[in-house]
Amino acid sequence: MKTLPYDKAKIEEIAKTHPTPFHIYDEAGIVAAAQRLQRAFQWNAGYKEYYAVKACPNPAILRLLHDQGCGMDCSSLTELMLCERLGIVGEDIMFSSNDTPAEEFAYARRLGALINLDDFSHIDFLKDNGGIPETVCLRYNPGGEFRLGNTIMGNPGDAKYGMTRPQIFEGVKVLRAYGAKRFGLHAFLASNTTDNAYYPSLAAELFQLAADLHRELGVEIAFVNLSGGVGIPYRPEEEPADILAIGRGVREQYEKILVPAGLDHVAIKTELGRYMTGPYGSLVSRVLHIKNTYKQYVGLDACAANLMRPAMYGAYHHITVLGKEDAPCDHVYDVTGSLCENNDKFAVDRALPKVEIGDLMAIHDTGAHGFAMGYNYNGKLRSAELLLHANGEVELIRRAETPADYFATLDFTHLF
Repeated sequence: MKTLPYDKAKIEEIAKTHPTPFHIYDEAGIVAAAQRLQRAFQWNAGYKEYYAVKACPNPAILRLLHDQGCGMDCSSLTELMLCERLGIVGEDIMFSSNDTPAEEFAYARRLGALINLDDFSHIDFLKDNGGIPETVCLRYNPGGEFRLGNTIMGNPGDAKYGMTRPQIFEGVKVLRAYGAKRFGLHAFLASNTTDNAYYPSLAAELFQLAADLHRELGVEIAFVNLSGGVGIPYRPEEEPADILAIGRGVREQYEKILVPAGLDHVAIKTELGRYMTGPYGSLVSRVLHIKNTYKQYVGLDACAANLMRPAMYGAYHHITVLGKEDAPCDHVYDVTGSLCENNDKFAVDRALPKVEIGDLMAIHDTGAHGFAMGYNYNGKLRSAELLLHANGEVELIRRAETPADYFATLDFTHLF
């Protein structure tokens, strides 16, 4: 059973002023996740979480996390601008981009952000578009398959991200010649894993690379960025990652590899998005129609434009029919939206209580890569975002789009 920080009565009250559909985020849950993460890595004096802005790029969420000591991981010009508007600048930003336009490197350098270079060719490109900073990070791709035991967790060799080991070594030499003095290392090898061994295994690989660079080239390693990848249990029967155990596992590798190499000053960085906010958001929608043909369909006032993951990946998101939490799940439905696409389904053959027109449904775990992946296909308008504060008050943190927003970028004048 997945739980929610609200009940049907609370949502009906909210819907009087904020019509469905809307995404709603749980402030208390987000703060608790940030505090658990800080406890997991408090053993490392330089530890810092850089929240992946792409997961939920709302200023209220970013401010909430920044107040908990988090920096921000940005990957685009607009994300950099968003952080600047919030006063989040300097080394509170990690700029981890790829296929990067010149203006974005220049902007990140103007903000004083830490730069994480994705490709060897970007070294000269950065030199010509913003300049080489004294501290610079390199993104590593070990190639091949990434395994935990006999399980394949990812296939870095097919990923577009990062540099080979020889490129990392040559890159450090070139960067040092251009004036860089301190280096960071970064890698992302698996996505949304709740296996507690992932981060420690990734850490061991990066720590060994750091030790090799320090030994062979004599360079200063300032930090190792374990990036993201720690996931959440979307299905109610799945176990969540134990972030405290993960922190202990990373520490074991740190003391095994870095400390004997004389690198006991190296700071640990993370770039978690899904873990930080994913479980603490939900998409609330009302049932508009019930259709009976070859299957039973529940039609919502939300659609894939509000939550793309089920349509795009076939991803599972748990659904609660509010007010019917204790009713038997003895009906089977496809839960759909109104897009002119057959994959516009939040659930297929899902066992739920008997659903009626007007029922409210909460689609769980939309706090990361939910609203953020929204779009305007079929002229659909993106929903509002709400923040449920710890004291029970609800704040509108992004209004719903209107037709005026949709038409704002269109120019009809030359047609008449």
